[in-house]
Amino acid sequence: MTRPPHRAKVEPKLRVAFVLTPRFTLTAFAGFVDALRLAADEGDRSRPLLARWAVLGASDAPIVSSCGASVTPDAPLAAPEDYDYVVVVGGLLHGGQHVPARMTAFLRQAADAGVKLVGLCTGSFVLARAGLLDGHLACVSWFHREEFASEFPECRVVSNQMFVVDRDRLTCAGGTSVVHLAAHLIERAIGRASAVKALRIMIEEQPLPSRTLQPEEVLSVRSTDTVVHKAMLLLEQHLHSPATIEELCAPLGIGRRQLERRFRQDVGLSPAGYRQRLRLERARWLLQNTDLEVTEVSLECGFQDSASFARVVRKALGVSPRELRQAARNADRVPA
Repeated sequence: MTRPPHRAKVEPKLRVAFVLTPRFTLTAFAGFVDALRLAADEGDRSRPLLARWAVLGASDAPIVSSCGASVTPDAPLAAPEDYDYVVVVGGLLHGGQHVPARMTAFLRQAADAGVKLVGLCTGSFVLARAGLLDGHLACVSWFHREEFASEFPECRVVSNQMFVVDRDRLTCAGGTSVVHLAAHLIERAIGRASAVKALRIMIEEQPLPSRTLQPEEVLSVRSTDTVVHKAMLLLEQHLHSPATIEELCAPLGIGRRQLERRFRQDVGLSPAGYRQRLRLERARWLLQNTDLEVTEVSLECGFQDSASFARVVRKALGVSPRELRQAARNADRVPA
């Protein structure tokens, strides 16, 4: 009987440990680990060959996510030196993040061992509370920026890009930005082809650089009036729609004149003026960060046609949409 040829054991090029905090964000964990899965093998076969990962836990008890789904650890919370990266998946902040002392001690042990630490979503809060972001630049979502800056006034923080790589600390805003941070790790350890393949299967674009802008609050205007705040959300949700201000007033149970008066008192803008600024900021981002045709950008942002779009952009920004895009591309070509 002929024996099948012996296959040499494949050593992983990327070893990742996940530390899930109580009420962790399932999307952040699932997106990151799925990118690893797709990059670790040929096609969609899912064998952990080129990359391997484990969920660490202080016990075998399932860890409950913010949506109620649970993940059971498959390795002990020990031996951080066995991994290239320890990825902390943060969770809900309200009510306090109750991180076990043993988890904090493990993260400090990992740092002492020279293991790179990654904070996904509010994982940056966990790292900062452990004193592991001192002297590093951190990235958090615009949604949590004020909380982070208030709790850690000595930490440097940004919320205008997807993720930050600062030496042995990597942090990201959460959401879909986690797959691009995962792709960054994959590209460095395994190769760009594997990173691109993983994102393509996940129906994502090419790996985006860390400095890619977060789709943050389109306009940094704070509202104290509940009705005005709801109107702002409606305007943003219907940014591409030709709906009139009167039509947007209907679900608020308020007339246009009253809304305009409360809008001006609260934020110093009319609803129409606020929507125009939302559209301009959205258009600027799309022109600078996507390959959508100018006509597509104008429609996406609620302009009637590309000609009126070009007039509004030139009047507000001093350049045409094409010139704005070209300037962004020229900036990208400047060597770092």
